[in-house]
Amino acid sequence: MTQDFHSIRRLPPYVFEQVNRVKAQARQNGADIIDLGMGNPDLPTPEHITEKLIENARRPRTNRYSTSKGVPGLRRAQAAYYERRFGVKLNPDTQVVATLGSKEGFANMAQAITAPGDVVLVPNPSYPIHAFGFLMAGGVIRNVPSTPDDTYFVALERAIQHSIPKPLAVVLCYPSNPTAEVASLDFYKEVIAFAKKHEIWVLSDIAYSEIYFDAPPPSILQVPGAFDVAVEFTSMSKTYSMPGWRVGFAVGNERLISALSRVKSYLDYGAFTPIQVAASAALNGPQDCVAEMREVYRKRRDVLVDTFTKAGWAIPSPSASMFAWAPIPEKFRAMGSVEFSKLLVEKADVAVSPGAGFGEHGDDYVRIALVENEHRIRQAARNIRRFLETADQTMHNVVPLAAAR
Repeated sequence: MTQDFHSIRRLPPYVFEQVNRVKAQARQNGADIIDLGMGNPDLPTPEHITEKLIENARRPRTNRYSTSKGVPGLRRAQAAYYERRFGVKLNPDTQVVATLGSKEGFANMAQAITAPGDVVLVPNPSYPIHAFGFLMAGGVIRNVPSTPDDTYFVALERAIQHSIPKPLAVVLCYPSNPTAEVASLDFYKEVIAFAKKHEIWVLSDIAYSEIYFDAPPPSILQVPGAFDVAVEFTSMSKTYSMPGWRVGFAVGNERLISALSRVKSYLDYGAFTPIQVAASAALNGPQDCVAEMREVYRKRRDVLVDTFTKAGWAIPSPSASMFAWAPIPEKFRAMGSVEFSKLLVEKADVAVSPGAGFGEHGDDYVRIALVENEHRIRQAARNIRRFLETADQTMHNVVPLAAAR
């Protein structure tokens, strides 16, 4: 009885935990760690949303079981959001299901559609659930690039030719977590054409669609005919700073939405009803709060890029999302992202996410989250500067680590 369970054996070690242990130990020793690791929004939920939750939590009978696919008002609110934001019309009864965050929705969609051995095309690097949801469901992952350019479609064609069985689905995530890249509507048009040609499903994740600093990112459902093959996942966690509330959505193709709804009906009763009512108020209410939070992230991005670059670590400026995808400084790159992330905690009191946690193709990078205020970001940059300036004197193990890799 000592052998690992089958599903657990299919999951690699959780690399973030290695950094978390170093971070916890440093804090236990009294260090003031500036945590730019987990994408956990620090901004408060807008007051009118919280007030709606409190108001409904006090009403009789709202403590009862809710509806697994989401109360009708919430599904109508999401449909109204899609028409307002993307010009896309959704039937709230057949093309919308509320989820316990986009992560749960993605995992349960994998359970709903995957047979053992099914091949799924997943970008690498990408958010872990995009791959591991299918692995836990018995599927097989084939990696494709995460960059939305011509090389992406070359890789898709190669994957179709060399995958047995033929791939079941392709996963997209734009604005990308972790790389912050944004896809164009023309890119989505090519994806839909490819999916129809080869008869595969498209699962699109746009959890960061409202955190943008240039043009608003599109939805794949804006492409004519996308409803034939595509479902899109969204989340209220980042848009309204509601990460702990666990409210997200899957919308699109009726067959996929029906499959997800059926699986969810066996697994949960939906979020607490007052949370769903408050989420409806967020979607239907004033959107000034979204623009204000977007501006906060813009200012943090600008401070991060400016101060870290001046400190000696050039950070590319992301055009969307709440992350910067930062190449490891050349001197430390051979260490790999996990060791470098641990080193930043130990030597600079700064925590980031190792790129290897998003796939092996991310190992030359770390992900930096915009989840601290501007003052703390500047403090992190000062710590980074001191670390980089003294590394040659204090880091005798850099060369041996590089050679050992």
